[in-house]
Amino acid sequence: MDEKTMVNDVLESTKSGLSGYQTAISETENMQLRQTLQQLRDGNESFQYELFKVAKSKGYYTPADPADQSEIQKIKNELN
Repeated sequence: MDEKTMVNDVLESTKSGLSGYQTAISETENMQLRQTLQQLRDGNESFQYELFKVAKSKGYYTPADPADQSEIQKIKNELN
């Protein structure tokens, strides 16, 4: 397995894990457990972003083009 594949696999796994943390946090009543899960999620988000920057700098990942202002405004209007 090459480096690009490994980096992309870890990125996908981390993003999936973040979704799991969010679900657990939203369904947890115990504040101590909730805070622990939030700390774990925050750490994973930081790790994911650092890995994303590495992947982007090596050309392993190309993010979508930024939305223009009219697209952003359209979505804002739809959500309000």
